[in-house]
Amino acid sequence: MAQPEPALTVYYDGACPLCRAEIGHYSAQPGAGAICFLDVSAQTNELPPELTREQALARFHVRLSDGRLASGAQGFVEIWKTLPRWRWAGRLASLPGVTLLLELGYRVFLPVRPYLSKAFGKLRS
Repeated sequence: MAQPEPALTVYYDGACPLCRAEIGHYSAQPGAGAICFLDVSAQTNELPPELTREQALARFHVRLSDGRLASGAQGFVEIWKTLPRWRWAGRLASLPGVTLLLELGYRVFLPVRPYLSKAFGKLRS
């Protein structure tokens, strides 16, 4: 019997300690079985043709069940909508302007992510 298609496919940077911790949290949540978590830092994992490894490592991406890609804050919102314990955050983010504000915060976070990840990795070791 064929495996059902996941509700979401999450492309994350498994070489980033901060990213691994966050994905570890989401993957342990009830409902996470509907999500495929794919480490894009592993060269053996295939990516969809419209997403390069460089793009996937530079910015968070999620493939929806209809094939569309969501990235950045919208990608997180899609995870939140899927996980029962996070649906409140998905509903909140769906209010007018909230996802835009989250995206602006995400864009501020991206340049400092390597430094935060390095510091987080040191704390965890």
